[in-house]
Amino acid sequence: MLKQHIQDAMKAAMKAGEKDKLGVIRLIMAAIKQREVDERIELDDAQVLAVLDKMVKQRRDSIAQYASAGREDLAAVERFEIGVIHAYLPAQLSEAEIAGLVDAAVSQTGAAATSDMGKVMGVLRPQVQGRADMGAVSALVKQRLGG
Repeated sequence: MLKQHIQDAMKAAMKAGEKDKLGVIRLIMAAIKQREVDERIELDDAQVLAVLDKMVKQRRDSIAQYASAGREDLAAVERFEIGVIHAYLPAQLSEAEIAGLVDAAVSQTGAAATSDMGKVMGVLRPQVQGRADMGAVSALVKQRLGG
């Protein structure tokens, strides 16, 4: 399981004395644990990927805000954290692969207008979760549906 892999990486970072990496891994574990406590469930790999995806999105938003405020030092910290989080995400899809999945989902759902976007995203989400930026996928679907 992905959660066990992250726990093993935390132990390895402790032994290696990698304080910065250890801090990020602890943030990941805290986010996973928080969701488990809130929902009173044990997260499976798909749910852990959703947590990691959310953490990456939050950091991307922070980078944009820090960059606009001229705080490159804080943006660099966020970029480092994204790098550590990406180590636990599956390999990212290429733009061509994403476009192929979008085309297949549009065909599968019979979507013809932007009002059908929810159906298409419902089919795509499990396929691309953790493997692509959902905002970019959403924009591509909107473009494909003529939005």
